[in-house]
Amino acid sequence: MTISYHPLGDEELVFRQAFNHHLPLLIKGPTGCGKTRFVEYMAQALKLPMWTVACNEDTSASDLVGRYILKGNETPWIDGPLTQAVRQGGICYLDEVIEARQEALVVLNALADHRRQLFIDKTNEVLHAPAHFMLVVSYNPGYQSVMRDLKESIKQRFVAVRFNYPAIELEQTIIAGESGCSLALARALANFGASSRKMAGSGLFEGVSTRMLIHAAMLMSHKTGQQNLLEAALIDPVTDEPTIRASLLALLPLVMAAVHM
Repeated sequence: MTISYHPLGDEELVFRQAFNHHLPLLIKGPTGCGKTRFVEYMAQALKLPMWTVACNEDTSASDLVGRYILKGNETPWIDGPLTQAVRQGGICYLDEVIEARQEALVVLNALADHRRQLFIDKTNEVLHAPAHFMLVVSYNPGYQSVMRDLKESIKQRFVAVRFNYPAIELEQTIIAGESGCSLALARALANFGASSRKMAGSGLFEGVSTRMLIHAAMLMSHKTGQQNLLEAALIDPVTDEPTIRASLLALLPLVMAAVHM
């Protein structure tokens, strides 16, 4: 399946230059703004295999590097996704890397600097990353107030790209292209997204993401949608606070009007 992507700036150039010079890449941006889609697009463009790890608070070094498993009377070693990517070459993408355990992040140190080495202490191996290996990590800076930040010793190993939500015109194009909805509905949803993001910090964490707007457009296809479907896609996932909910509900009539245009 061909992956489409609409550039927000010069992120493709930065990615290609980082890959050509064997540098790791850090992508920062809010939830649902296209970080993962961008990495998938670049893997496709560069014709590279891709290993994705959705990091969480339980992600350990073993989850990345590998572990011995019990299989009958034997305990074979199974490579983790990071080790597989280093052995074979390709992109290893660690999504929301900031959530991983600290001991998992330490594993990245030698791989993300000039050494480009992965140490596997349990098998006593030192793997040297091939030229066509690239480490890419992402996280949402907005979570820093409630979660630990990456240490400077890790961040300064990376080239960084900052993402944000698209401008209304581009977001309209993305919504219509991904969902197949009309341009009028896509425009109304993009405006809804922009308005919701102005509430960020005033009871709403970040506002409605591009991903959520696409979901809403899909639910409202063929002009048969009802307002409760919009609420399910755009409001219920992000807030239960009555005042914020009322403010978002007040924006829905403009979207509903576009459904029937």
